[in-house]
Amino acid sequence: MLILQTDLPLRLFARGKVRDSYDLGDRLLMVASDRVSAFDMVMPCGIPGKGKVLNKLSAFWFRKTASLLPNHLECEVDDLEVLGRFMPVKENDPALAFLVGRSMIVKKAQRLPVECVVRGYLSGSAWEEYRRNGVVHFHQMPGGLRESQELPQPLFTPTTKAETGHDEPMNEAELEKLVGQKQARELREKSIEVYQYARRFALTRGFIIADTKMEFGIVDGKLILIDELLTPDSSRFWDVTLYQVGKSQPSFDKQPLRDWLVKTGWNKSPPAPMLSEDIIELTSHRYKEVYRRLTGNELEGE
Repeated sequence: MLILQTDLPLRLFARGKVRDSYDLGDRLLMVASDRVSAFDMVMPCGIPGKGKVLNKLSAFWFRKTASLLPNHLECEVDDLEVLGRFMPVKENDPALAFLVGRSMIVKKAQRLPVECVVRGYLSGSAWEEYRRNGVVHFHQMPGGLRESQELPQPLFTPTTKAETGHDEPMNEAELEKLVGQKQARELREKSIEVYQYARRFALTRGFIIADTKMEFGIVDGKLILIDELLTPDSSRFWDVTLYQVGKSQPSFDKQPLRDWLVKTGWNKSPPAPMLSEDIIELTSHRYKEVYRRLTGNELEGE
């Protein structure tokens, strides 16, 4: 069942491009829909199974990285009985059945207005910037680097967290002004630590994590991971066996969808075009394949 809208008899706390959060007092019910966005715009159709992949893969990583840094996950909604601990639920309520597998109960945190991006390889916008002027996000880089090459060390390249439009790059001074020197240092150190851990693990499952972005919040004065973590929406996954330096890599994310949109000639202004069945199926397969290979589990009910 494709889930694009998640209206519930609860107070809506926030609605993003993909996730909808509902207020449960000192907690939130976070629901991952099957909506998909590209070029800062939500498409008119979704990707089957995408919300479940994002939800369950985030939960997988939250648990694996909990020893490095606390996070906002309290529990996954694997059945309606779990949900009944936090809100009134009728037994086997069909109106709420869609929440199973695609939602989690999380701590309510003070969100920091920063996208914490870590890059381990020279790809995407970083490669384009390097080609132009030899710099990646205010970092002067060695000459002679090639597209998709592993960087000498992971780069922390934070951006603003824009409510609408594009996120903007932030230098170290701007980040410190926004969150303070101590917290800026902690964001950088913890972002790189989590990325390095995840990159080592993913290699054992046949994936390179080229880059990723994380979000952080504050609970009881302490830094925690929030939102999603190391999913195909927030990270660039490459197949180890296909990796070749010097060219763009096939990514296990929505890149085929972006490429298809460019080929249609769409001017990236509303309305967004309806996606083809082939692109929907290909994108769905890629998301599910990342989940299967990283976790060793199949996505149930899909």
